[in-house]
Amino acid sequence: MKQRQLISFDWALKRLLRSKANFEILDGFLSELLHDDVHILEILDSESNQDARYDKHNRVDLKVKNGQGELIIIELQYERELDYLQRLLYGTAKVITEHLSEGEPYSHVVKVISVSILYFDLGEGTDYIYRGTTTFKGLHTNDELHLNEGQRALFRRDSVTALFPEYYLIKVNRFDNIARNTLDEWIYFLKNEEIRDNFTARGLIKAKEQLDILKLPERERQSYEYYKDDLHYQASMVESTYGIGKWEGRQEGRQEGRQEGRQEGKVEMLTNLLQHRFGAIPEWASAKMAQADIPSLERWIMRILDAQSLDGVFLDKT
Repeated sequence: MKQRQLISFDWALKRLLRSKANFEILDGFLSELLHDDVHILEILDSESNQDARYDKHNRVDLKVKNGQGELIIIELQYERELDYLQRLLYGTAKVITEHLSEGEPYSHVVKVISVSILYFDLGEGTDYIYRGTTTFKGLHTNDELHLNEGQRALFRRDSVTALFPEYYLIKVNRFDNIARNTLDEWIYFLKNEEIRDNFTARGLIKAKEQLDILKLPERERQSYEYYKDDLHYQASMVESTYGIGKWEGRQEGRQEGRQEGRQEGKVEMLTNLLQHRFGAIPEWASAKMAQADIPSLERWIMRILDAQSLDGVFLDKT
């Protein structure tokens, strides 16, 4: 396999694309996806936008504000989650409440656009990009509910759909590597970490310049390679521990058996990660692993992936 020459999009989101100098890249991606002229004003930090990848409830990688005042959530997800759609709903609801101050009228509720870049096959469907919106249809006449003139003036929106959260699900692994349009050129990059010379999509030329691995400082390049190695190892562990058959089998079993199976699987994954990363497992760590609940084990797994040493990995048992 040839060496990738471009930094993966997930690493870029965490390290490079938060800089205003690189907003042009995100502008391009979102403009192609939303079929709009998107200009990012700022990167927003909040409880929903955490660097820690072990936040199991709302792992938002990036939250931005565009020129229309809309909030756009961009999230990458590698690990299969049966309840991922519910987590999307939770995430958008949390963002909405975070940005409505106490006492403000509901007309100030922000528009949220959620963009999920998924590296697993969510649900059943043959396409690789899905868009979800909210509409209201009459039960008897089947007509669609529209805003009246006063509402359009108040909300400064043209439709009911424009008021509610909007969802984009990009199932990267289902893309067939044929770039039929400029949006497909972006999906090609997301899947292959490569930008072809004939690609013309907005933002990709800048991305090709800024996301060159060879331009990283040596320390950053080593950190990136270490991150990619851990990501591949984590994916292998998830696949072996939570194969499809095992997952379905747990769903058919009793609740007690499912909990016990998940506990054992997390302990096995944690053990292998510790041995792979640090070469040994201290006795105190083994004791805590035996006593911990599943959420603690999940958080410890994510902390190990981020850690450079064992110091502090197991200090917090929550």
